[in-house]
Amino acid sequence: MSCAGFDPLSNPIPTTQPPLGCVRRFYLRLMRKHLEITPNLEPLFGTRDENLRLMEDALHARIDLLSDAVLIEGTEDCVARVERIFQDYEALRRQGILLQNGELNGMLRLVTADESVTLRSLAESGKQRSAGIKRMVQPRSVNQRRYVEAIEKNDMVFGIGPAGTGKTYLAVAMAAAALLAKKASRIVLVRPAVEAGERLGFLPGTLQEKVDPYLRPLYDALYDLLEPERVDKMLERNTIEVAPLAFMRGRTLNDAFIIMDEAQNTTSEQMKMFLTRMGNNAKAVITGDITQIDLPNPRKSGLVEALNILDGVDGIGFVRFEDGDVVRHQLVQRIIRAYEGFGRQQPELPLSLGEDERKGEPVRPSQQPQ
Repeated sequence: MSCAGFDPLSNPIPTTQPPLGCVRRFYLRLMRKHLEITPNLEPLFGTRDENLRLMEDALHARIDLLSDAVLIEGTEDCVARVERIFQDYEALRRQGILLQNGELNGMLRLVTADESVTLRSLAESGKQRSAGIKRMVQPRSVNQRRYVEAIEKNDMVFGIGPAGTGKTYLAVAMAAAALLAKKASRIVLVRPAVEAGERLGFLPGTLQEKVDPYLRPLYDALYDLLEPERVDKMLERNTIEVAPLAFMRGRTLNDAFIIMDEAQNTTSEQMKMFLTRMGNNAKAVITGDITQIDLPNPRKSGLVEALNILDGVDGIGFVRFEDGDVVRHQLVQRIIRAYEGFGRQQPELPLSLGEDERKGEPVRPSQQPQ
């Protein structure tokens, strides 16, 4: 019996609508179960018991903390699922696997959303992906889990969604895991430096130093996942290469894990050029947010065009993130929703206007924007 749609805090409700003239009713049976509070179990409860509230809301059970036990009340299936979470957490703790609250909260969201997923199976799969990495590569939402699985199964994956959904971080984590497991011999991180434009020449330093500020998010992810000395050594040996998109033309990348970040700022020509760089035993992940296009004409985004052209192509995976997948500060989620609501209220305006068009005169063919 599924837990969905049942609230034990209210009176028992009929499971089905009885036939006309039938006076008999069927009710869901509630059960209660006491679970012993074992040492060091408190981290499972979360900050201010947020994890307990999550389990209550998602599994429609009632969880009360007593002096020496945890009381669970709900349907038999709901109580069994909550009990399994407690048992899995205790088993992982005994194995020495200590989950941080952010990781644990995300894992619980996955466990409560899918009956076939267990806390132990998520931890074990995350441990396998994270061999040699400082942090566990663990998705924290259903779409993040689809994204990680898509990267494992496909040679090319597009991750599309708003800021803070883990698109870049998870891609870099999967790349680092593949490199350490010797599934790839190098990592190539690519980003278009659209904001720089012609102003690059005015920035101090060498060409690499000029573009480094635009590639900083990729560096940040690497240093968060691996020891700084190890990252520096890999960068020095070109085992990890960080480069602007303009450097990709004419190259063939064999045995490489390639990531392109901020792909919404590529032109159609740049996107096609990048997608055709893949060599033998290569894997590519393309990430972007189509609501933050910095090109002069957003309709010319290579990412938007690629999503339409490549839809249905075998071997390419597409994962779309939503504001509910945001894993940064909770305010980021609310900000994204506020901007989406504001955007829907605004009338559509032309994306580009010629000088004569702004004066009320038609633009001659020779003056059409390129």
